[in-house]
Parts: sequence; C-alpha cells; structure tokens
Amino acid sequence: MELTIKSRNGKISDRQRAHIEEKLAKLERYLHGITSITVEVQHEQQRNAGEVYRVQTTLVAEHGVILRAEERAPDLYAAIDEVQEVLQRQIVRYKDKYWRRSREQRRAPNGLTPAEEVAIAEAEAAALATPTEVGSEARVIRTKTFRLRPMFVDDAIEQMELLGHNFFVFQDAETMQVSVLYRRRDGNYGVIIPEVG
Repeated sequence: MELTIKSRNGKISDRQRAHIEEKLAKLERYLHGITSITVEVQHEQQRNAGEVYRVQTTLVAEHGVILRAEERAPDLYAAIDEVQEVLQRQIVRYKDKYWRRSREQRRAPNGLTPAEEVAIAEAEAAALATPTEVGSEARVIRTKTFRLRPMFVDDAIEQMELLGHNFFVFQDAETMQVSVLYRRRDGNYGVIIPEVG
C-alpha cells in the first residue's frame, strides 16, 4: 500500500506521521488490495471553532474501489482517528453491498469496472476544493475533464454514497446517455437526463 501524506500549511512531525501510518495500516485488515491512500492535512483557523485540523483522505483499492473521508478536529490525532473510523465503516458498507455480488453484476456491458475514472476525478476535485471566504465572490477554480464509464443507476447511487457527494455524473448503461444523479431534500434520489433539442 502506497501512503502519501501532504500538508498544505505547516509540517508534519515524525510522531504524527507514524500515527497516521499506524491508523491507516489497520484498514488493510478490512479490505485487501488497497493500492494507495492519500492523506491531506490542513491546519485552519475558524471563527466558530478556533484552530482545527482538517484531514482529507482518499483510498484507492482494486476493482475500482475509491473511498473518501474528511474530518475536522481541534487535535490532529483525533481527526486521524475519526477519518480511520469513517473509512472503516465505508469499507464494511462496500463489502456488504458489492463484495457479495457476482463479478458480472458489478461490471458494465463493456467489461469495465463502474466509474473508475469518474470516481477518481470527483475525489480529486473534492479534495482540492476549498470553501470560499465569507464575502468573497465565488468563482470556478478548477475544471476537470474525465472519461465516463457506463453504469447502472443503482451502481451510480452506491458510488455517490461511497464518495459522500450530493450529485454524481455518469453514463447510463441502459440508454448510454450522460445523466446526473442527485440526492433530493426528502432523502430520495433524482436523475436528470438531458434532452438535446
């Protein structure tokens, strides 16, 4: 497993690095085939909470599995512990829903694993996005291009939930149209299918 630790502001001590490595290495007990984990640490000053550490983690494993967690805490060690717990819960959820399915059900008609590149692109975009300051004008800070992989709506729902997003762009395996899946306020899901005309 390749572990990459980045710090946006400040330096990570050897003790902190060892704690991160120890906590995230435990995830291999729950999911075999983890290829890489990227950890991004940022020390922030917030009006309401004071000084906090924000830890964003992206886990990539075999079969196109991508899991993402982000937690904030006043202590770096507490934030890492919380991130590890969130990832562990996501792994259990993934295994319950996907692992038991046959390999054919998990694959789109062209034989590719669902949303491999889409999920990576969304995870990178989410990890790099930072909230704008109050009073500043919102602007586009990054544009990401990615290749869509066909998948069924239920697979898109699961991938969106694993990534923790409120929307997900995918190519519907049944109609081969680009569609947008989103979470409604009532907790259900909606699909937007564009019509060119």
